[in-house]
Amino acid sequence: MTTKVLLVGDTHILNWDSAHPELQRAVRQADIALHAGDWVGLDAVEGFQKQAKKSFVVHGNSDPVAIREMLPYREIIEIEEVRIGLIHPAWGREEFGPEKLMPDFPLDDCGALDIICFGHLHETMDIETEGIRFINAGQGYPSFHVPGTIGWLYISNSEITVEIEEFAQAT
Repeated sequence: MTTKVLLVGDTHILNWDSAHPELQRAVRQADIALHAGDWVGLDAVEGFQKQAKKSFVVHGNSDPVAIREMLPYREIIEIEEVRIGLIHPAWGREEFGPEKLMPDFPLDDCGALDIICFGHLHETMDIETEGIRFINAGQGYPSFHVPGTIGWLYISNSEITVEIEEFAQAT
């Protein structure tokens, strides 16, 4: 059986109703929905969680204090023996290489990870470094010159296939 996992981040919306309809559709279709932070509004978090069959979420650096206090900084999820770290680095300002995320997942505390899904860069990424696959789904809304994008992780018997999907053209 294949588990269909949605990855989205950096939605930057106050209300879930204002999320792009294609993003909402994707959340409903996923077996598990992951959000890599930067929500901005509590209603967006609650709407995402209500529409998802199952969800894991973290806060981001743009989120207000109420959301940062409610949501974790990082999550570790295991799906079909694949260990996934989920994060939106609070320390991120400039662009950074994905290996900079490693100190947020110390081996002694978190165990070995297969994938780290992260937000913040607003650019899609799917690369392997130091034996870990790093995936950034881009940004969860379309803007000037940047399309709205999501990531799909298909996990079956510890095998992982990743697809980045453009759900809305740049405005």
